[in-house]
Amino acid sequence: MERAAVPEGVPVARGPVLSKRLAHDDLAAVARVRAELREMLRHWGGPGRADLAELLISELVTNALVHTDRGARVTAALGDGPGARVTGRLRVEVRDFVSRHPTLRDRPAEDSTSGRGLLLVHTLADAWGVRAHGVGKVLWFELEAEGVP
Repeated sequence: MERAAVPEGVPVARGPVLSKRLAHDDLAAVARVRAELREMLRHWGGPGRADLAELLISELVTNALVHTDRGARVTAALGDGPGARVTGRLRVEVRDFVSRHPTLRDRPAEDSTSGRGLLLVHTLADAWGVRAHGVGKVLWFELEAEGVP
């Protein structure tokens, strides 16, 4: 879905933004990012939407910190406009510094302790994707405040 262009010089009211640089060996950062997102989304979305956002950001941040060795940058932003804090579309991006793109597994083995994170994002996010970004890539997902029917 493309956004309409805002004419130059027109101020854009943005919702809250969370932006963090994470060290590669700091797995405790996952809990901190989750807590900061929870606070940012305190009044956002319908039932369970903020919980879903926490789950998905945890998966992407954990993957970036476990499967790369140069850390990550996480950004979460609510959409434009005065109502963004309550009804805006949430976009989360996790950038790492490894160009290899992740593989979406159909079904991890039942006794496997990993391999479900990207499948959760694929299944539960309203939109998601991967794009190259300089040295590395960005995995992202979006959630609507009320969910997509």
